[in-house]
Amino acid sequence: MFTAFTVFTIIVLFVLWNTVIVIPERELSVVERLGKFRKVLEPGIHFLIPFFDRVAYTHEAREQVFDIPPQTCITQDNMQVSIDGLVYLKVIDPKLASYGIGNYKNASVNLAQTTMRSEVGKLSLSKAFSERDSLNEKIVREIDIASDSWGIKVLRYEIKNIRPSSNVISTLEKQMEAEREKRADITLALAIKENRIILSEGEKTEAINISEGEKQSKINLAKGRAREIELISTATAEGVRTVAEAVNTPGGDKAVKLQLVEQFIGEVGKIMDKSKISVLPSEMANIKGFFEGASQVSKTVMPRIPGGK
Repeated sequence: MFTAFTVFTIIVLFVLWNTVIVIPERELSVVERLGKFRKVLEPGIHFLIPFFDRVAYTHEAREQVFDIPPQTCITQDNMQVSIDGLVYLKVIDPKLASYGIGNYKNASVNLAQTTMRSEVGKLSLSKAFSERDSLNEKIVREIDIASDSWGIKVLRYEIKNIRPSSNVISTLEKQMEAEREKRADITLALAIKENRIILSEGEKTEAINISEGEKQSKINLAKGRAREIELISTATAEGVRTVAEAVNTPGGDKAVKLQLVEQFIGEVGKIMDKSKISVLPSEMANIKGFFEGASQVSKTVMPRIPGGK
């Protein structure tokens, strides 16, 4: 009796174990009935038909991350680099993830490596470093298209490290040194050019200022000369007018003649003082009459001139 009860209990427990199933929140299960897909079990408690239904596959419902091992890639400019990364994906359709691909994890990792080699080969080494985000987006897009029939969704891809080979590093160091020297030479040349431009601008400004000064000086000098000529002409005109007025007065013409005689005698004296040869006018024979006439004129005119004696 005890043995029969024990066997019965074991059978009941076995049936219940294969009838009632609890799916955790983080999992999705695929149930087959007699070897054929029946349905996908969501998290919670479910009942199965013993010996007919069975859980064939269980998938992680959460986002999964897989490490991409380092691999050697050749860039567009024939630089050898080692690149590794991380791929983030999530199971969207458990049925396709079970029957569409044998192992979506390995397939995703291999596809990520292949796509990464292909995309890196399209870029130069410098762009592979500077356009890392763009490279990540391209890899995600390519993997997502290829894995659409696998029931998974590639959320993102991240490149962890890009390690050039030792020869490439040495070449890059030399290139950067040459680039630094080039920038230094360019900076020095620009400084010299700027200095020359500033000096030439200064010389140009100085020349303009000097020419403007000379121009203004000439203008002022010309104005001064014009003013001088104007004053002299005004004074001359005034003197001529005064002389004309004096001539028109009684005895004025005789005073003018006396003045001319005095100037003539003065100029003749100057000539005789400076000349080594005696020069006498042809009328010297009548010099006595000349002076007597001048004396007579002087006596006649002087009493008529105001202030004369």
